[in-house]
Amino acid sequence: MLAELSVKNFAIIEELTISFEKGLTVLTGETGAGKSIIIDSISLLVGGRGSAEFVRFGEDKSELEGLFLLEEDHPAFIACRKFGIDASDGMIILRRDIYQSGKSVCRINGKLVTISILRELGRLLLDIHGQHDNQMLMEEENHLYVLDEFAGKPLKEALKEYQSGYEKYTALRKKLSELSENEQELAHRLDLIQFQLDEIESANLTPGEDQQLSGEKEKISNFEQIFEGVQNAYHALRNEQGGLDWVGMASSQLEGISDINDQLKTLSENISNSYYLLEESTFQMRNLLDEMEYDPARLDTIEARLNEIKQLKRKYGSTIEEIQSYSAKIEEEIDSIENRDSRLLALQSELESLSKDIVLEAKNVSDIRKKSAKKLAKQIHKELKELYMEKTVFETEFTLKSANDEAQPKVNGVPVQLSKYGYDDIRFLLSTNTGEPLKSLSKVASGGELSRIMLAMKRILSNHQGVTSIIFDEVDTGVSGRVAQAIAEKIQKVSIGSQVLCITHLPQVAAMADTHLFISKKSRAGRTTTKVAPLSHDEKIAEIGRMIAGVEVTDLTKQHAKELLHQANHVKTVG
Repeated sequence: MLAELSVKNFAIIEELTISFEKGLTVLTGETGAGKSIIIDSISLLVGGRGSAEFVRFGEDKSELEGLFLLEEDHPAFIACRKFGIDASDGMIILRRDIYQSGKSVCRINGKLVTISILRELGRLLLDIHGQHDNQMLMEEENHLYVLDEFAGKPLKEALKEYQSGYEKYTALRKKLSELSENEQELAHRLDLIQFQLDEIESANLTPGEDQQLSGEKEKISNFEQIFEGVQNAYHALRNEQGGLDWVGMASSQLEGISDINDQLKTLSENISNSYYLLEESTFQMRNLLDEMEYDPARLDTIEARLNEIKQLKRKYGSTIEEIQSYSAKIEEEIDSIENRDSRLLALQSELESLSKDIVLEAKNVSDIRKKSAKKLAKQIHKELKELYMEKTVFETEFTLKSANDEAQPKVNGVPVQLSKYGYDDIRFLLSTNTGEPLKSLSKVASGGELSRIMLAMKRILSNHQGVTSIIFDEVDTGVSGRVAQAIAEKIQKVSIGSQVLCITHLPQVAAMADTHLFISKKSRAGRTTTKVAPLSHDEKIAEIGRMIAGVEVTDLTKQHAKELLHQANHVKTVG
């Protein structure tokens, strides 16, 4: 649940901290007081589209911060681990700063994240539902998503199986398409890569050859300097009266007195060891000098070979290993082109077999959807009946994504266009009056009816989405009377399993609140700012009375407000 929200320099809000409780929290107040601004701030906090227009006039940035308290097994903690965010003690803190420049800085538990990560985590924490969401129901491309959400785990598992095969299917179609390209282009391609392969193979490259040749070149290029240095070192040690003779003399002198004490013995051993090491080194120098031979022709050969390797690297890869890898790749491509006809037949056969499998997987997905659609219709009818739309008929229409290409997979003899989500095209149909034909939602539902249909879906889907907090932003627009009471009861039922924050103008909904927050605005030092205050029982009566009567609240209005509260308590008690 959203436990606390802090807002600073956001629109007309100067600074505000709000604590939220479980159950149903209602936000009411005069139009323009800032109710929707609070919801906007929450929307931006969980990854909504930001803008510099939200920054309070005269300030550099807006600051938004929210504390969420969650169960330890909540999916949000899995997402945190995925993104390397430390999350413990059942808490997640989101923060977002929006600057005048339009830039946003986002943090989760103090770690800087991108807006996309904030949005991905935010959708696991909050579901914000406003009047504009009715448009989602009007757009038929969203209906498949809604149905799949309702279908839940069985559908997700079937869809995962299907998508695994679909990826192989699309990759195979792409390979087949590439192999079926224009023959002239393939002939040109074959000539090019055959030339490249011949060039690489004729070079007869050996892994590590370039490093070995570079080292040898370095030796030959510095032959005189190396030879002179080794020779001088050898003579300094081995010539008459050279260094080795003096060390040998020192070793003999110390050896004669080494038995006198331990210190002299140690010195004698050290000098003796040094003598043998130096002697061994002179043997190595002599061998090196005997082996060294200056060969200018070899230097030319090495430089020519290194230049050849350099040219190949420029064309085919930065290392010999990469060149050889490219060689293997084009060799396989040459084989595919030269054996194109047989490859085409093999791929077509493989694609045909895979098409049958993928169609079966898509049918399984479709069958689960159809079963879920019947369950969804049954539950929506039940919910709508409680919202006084008992004559309404709701159905899901299924059609195949048809394709004009006879080469496409077929379902019942009809070619279909497969997509990532199968071959179903669906739309929700509605009839609100007895005897009227089923039509698309956009053509038959009024604003008030759409609000009720949306609320019915939200009541159903809230059990499937795992979201702990739901926000309703004036979803009760366009209804009154007994329908308003039914909507109030429906929202209250949703709040039993989830924290619900609701902006409303209906007294029936306000009466259902477990917590009632009153939003007001005031002027101070020539600036307008928003204030939020929880209402006591008597203040709730006065506010509900204002919502019923408007400006003047009479004793009769207060009595009506008390009756609404009493009725709401009865509904919540009975369940």
